[in-house]
Amino acid sequence: MNTPVLSRRTMLRGLGTALALPFFESMVPTRLLAAGPAAPAAGPRRLAWFYVPNGVIVPNWTPQGVGKDFELTPTFQPLAPFRDKLTVLTGLACDKANPNGDGPGDHARAMASYLTGQQARKTGGANIKLGISADQVVAAKIGHLTKFPSLELGIEEGRQVGACDSGYSCAYSHSLSWRGEATPVVKDCNPQSVFDRLFANGDPGETAEARARRENDRKSVLDFILGDANSLSRTLGSADRQKMDEYLTSVREVELRLTGTQVEVAPPEGAERPGVTTKATLYPDRAKLMLDMSVLAFQADLTRVLTFPFADEGSDQTYPWADANVRHHTTSHHMRDPEKIALLAKINVFHMELFAYFLKKLDAIKEGNGSILDNSLITYGCANGDGQRHNHDNLPVILLGKGGGTIAGGQHLVYDSQPINNLWLSLMDRVGVNTPNLGDSTGRLALS
Repeated sequence: MNTPVLSRRTMLRGLGTALALPFFESMVPTRLLAAGPAAPAAGPRRLAWFYVPNGVIVPNWTPQGVGKDFELTPTFQPLAPFRDKLTVLTGLACDKANPNGDGPGDHARAMASYLTGQQARKTGGANIKLGISADQVVAAKIGHLTKFPSLELGIEEGRQVGACDSGYSCAYSHSLSWRGEATPVVKDCNPQSVFDRLFANGDPGETAEARARRENDRKSVLDFILGDANSLSRTLGSADRQKMDEYLTSVREVELRLTGTQVEVAPPEGAERPGVTTKATLYPDRAKLMLDMSVLAFQADLTRVLTFPFADEGSDQTYPWADANVRHHTTSHHMRDPEKIALLAKINVFHMELFAYFLKKLDAIKEGNGSILDNSLITYGCANGDGQRHNHDNLPVILLGKGGGTIAGGQHLVYDSQPINNLWLSLMDRVGVNTPNLGDSTGRLALS
């Protein structure tokens, strides 16, 4: 006799609150559990795109050796614990980030073309034109399976109107995700907003009432779902009870940190935002909050598609926490100055450390025969190669995770200037989204 399987759609509900559950053993049919390690990996496959602006210090990025025989470079040192799940991809290109007759504006084109493979129409007005991005192609096909078809998160807010880079609309410089040729998807950079979205029940009025009551009574969202949680806990095995305790503890830790974190962000260079105070020192705390909520969203299967720029193209965010209290974009034009190169290398490592923080959290959450990281395909990269040269070939791109066993990992693969959109098509295939082409793609990228 088979034990009833708990639905992955099960929610813990209360006033203004709805918490989806993480993956439990009780969500797997008994026959698969009995099959042991040889059984198919349980848990959905996820896709995420992390983006860093302004290029990298290429010698500190590109590994020596190919295939399994490669050495971790200085920039990759934070990824040492995940070496067997790391794939370095050298030699990919983003041609539509090149001028192609349109003159200056490499930063705007880089951000715009990275996931679309399309040439942005050069305009500072409302008549923007680009194309659908890879994440939104995936969301259109599998987004109905989760509460959120996709999540577009970030740390640095940016304008969507006006010109930001050599006659290009700000929408290009500040939007990684595009739902259509004239529809950028605005990323959410407010941690409180993201938390409310993830754990609200869908009724704005009730959610607002619940939040007001929580703030007035100093309560947690967990207080409102306690009855449901206790009832469910009595039906779970010990392993699943432990998982639920760990998950609820993570939710509460994020909630507590939110109460002490301001979310003001630095305005774009040259922009005026009266009444908003720049709190640059908050960047690391805000980044980790957003990363932790990304982990919770994957853990509870609230989405399987994520985009996350650590900053926008052309960003002049400073990084004193990395011992690099200099303007990022300005310093990226280093003119081969050793001091500036050393500062940029520190910024590159700092972003990689944040990325490793996210990976560590994913890898610690067991799911089926592996971890969430094992079941995911997480890319990290940029459509600018060297920030000084503004080249758009030989891009800095890496892949973490094994896609449910579809990627070997632990390898350095070298290509002969293939479009980066060939990579996106290959990854999309691995989550069950088969589309013939995307932007300037020419085929699928071989990943082994």
